[in-house]
Amino acid sequence: MAINRKQQIINAANKSFSLFGYKATTMDQVAKIANVGKGTIYNFFKNKEDLFDEIISSLIIEMKKAAEESFDESCTFYENVHRAIYRILEFRKQHQLTIKLFQEEKEIGTKEVLEVIQRVEHAIISFIKNIVQKAIDNGEIKECNPELTAFIMLKMYVSLIFDWEKHHEPLEKDEIAKLFQLYLFEGLSG
Repeated sequence: MAINRKQQIINAANKSFSLFGYKATTMDQVAKIANVGKGTIYNFFKNKEDLFDEIISSLIIEMKKAAEESFDESCTFYENVHRAIYRILEFRKQHQLTIKLFQEEKEIGTKEVLEVIQRVEHAIISFIKNIVQKAIDNGEIKECNPELTAFIMLKMYVSLIFDWEKHHEPLEKDEIAKLFQLYLFEGLSG
């Protein structure tokens, strides 16, 4: 039985980044966790940044897959966009690596972590932008700037899920959906 060394290294690096963060992770730690020689890592990856990039690319793919799986063809655009964004943020909240990265971003501000956070956010916004554009094309919503709309949607969800919870009881999923519907789609004027 052949051992997939590359995957073994990726798993070890993921574990190290999740436990220690980007800045504190070393190739020596990854080699030790993977139970391989440090030189073996360099057969697959140029450096720590290259290894980190591989892990983040996989994370983005997983996040998109989770969002796509939340779609239901029988639901409206509003319901599906809510389900997708909520699932992405739920994923982010539960995934040990993203938890550690957001913590490191706030506490240390490591340049590579800031870039990765922006890359993940850009991927999420691009995903939502495509949903918005499809809804515009299908006549489900008015003509708007899909990228700006996606940005506003994501920031609203982040605020309702992460920022609100800092000083209040967490909102339930259906409460967030109602607020999203009210503020973004219906407006406050009645």
